[in-house]
Amino acid sequence: MKPVHYTRSILICALAALGATSALADAGRVKVSSGPVHIERGGQRIAAPVDTLVQAEDTIVTGANGSVGVTFTDNTRVSAGPNSVLAINRYAFDQATHAGTFDATIKRGTLGVISGKMAKASPEAVTLRTASMVMGVRGTEFVVYAGE
Repeated sequence: MKPVHYTRSILICALAALGATSALADAGRVKVSSGPVHIERGGQRIAAPVDTLVQAEDTIVTGANGSVGVTFTDNTRVSAGPNSVLAINRYAFDQATHAGTFDATIKRGTLGVISGKMAKASPEAVTLRTASMVMGVRGTEFVVYAGE
């Protein structure tokens, strides 16, 4: 009977560790969602209503009448307008030191950004890309239009 109990304990610990790992991948949360909005993650398309968790390496897509607002864990806020595609290439943030990396690409559409703690602590850590430019964020607010 002990081996079954021991095996069950190992399984419970392994599942708890997996849960903790996925929680660490959360980069932010959808705060506003209107019209068609979805997230592409691991080859799947996930609806993105308010309170949907956004993870590092997600791509956020809005439809013709869609818009979305996301607040990241460092309090960076992004808003994407209709027909936008925002790929989060990398995101990591340390709550204690405010160090991290935020690298995103706006492939299409419009994006408004209010930078958070990461850009204030380490301006070189935040990068936004389009097809024709790379912009380093230096703790400010800005809007980007990437075209169709």
